[in-house]
Amino acid sequence: MQVAIIMGSESDWPRLEVAWELLRNFGLDVGVRVLSAHRTPEDCVCFVREAEEAGVQVFIAAAGLAAHLPGVVAANTLRPVIGLPLAAGPLKGQDALYSVVQMPPGVPVATVGIDNARNAALLAVEILALGDINLADKLRAYRLEQRQQVLARDLKLQEKLGAGE
Repeated sequence: MQVAIIMGSESDWPRLEVAWELLRNFGLDVGVRVLSAHRTPEDCVCFVREAEEAGVQVFIAAAGLAAHLPGVVAANTLRPVIGLPLAAGPLKGQDALYSVVQMPPGVPVATVGIDNARNAALLAVEILALGDINLADKLRAYRLEQRQQVLARDLKLQEKLGAGE
């Protein structure tokens, strides 16, 4: 397993599935676990340490509300941790965002936007591509495809606007 996705609740899966699919499309081996920083702290730490020993290179930790999960993961590994704040509760993820970006000195967590599992996955790919030229080539192809999609939409709009003259 190269990337481990850890979520605080099974109900988070619909928002994280896009990250899992994107990582798998890049050919990465991805594991998924439900663990809680509050309800299963020992299990969480045990999994992180075992995953690191087994070769996990990047962790994506997703949680809402107080969102302690990314910090617990980061405090127990030397691997990069990407914190994914999830929209929940009356603050709609603002509390999770602040919790994830306010790690104490020495416990870094890279943070993406609220519910932005796609960017969490792409950041993991970028990290792994630093040491894998084939993965870097796949990432370049992905970026080229994104560019082509935007330019195709622009061309379609320009044709539509030009047709009205």
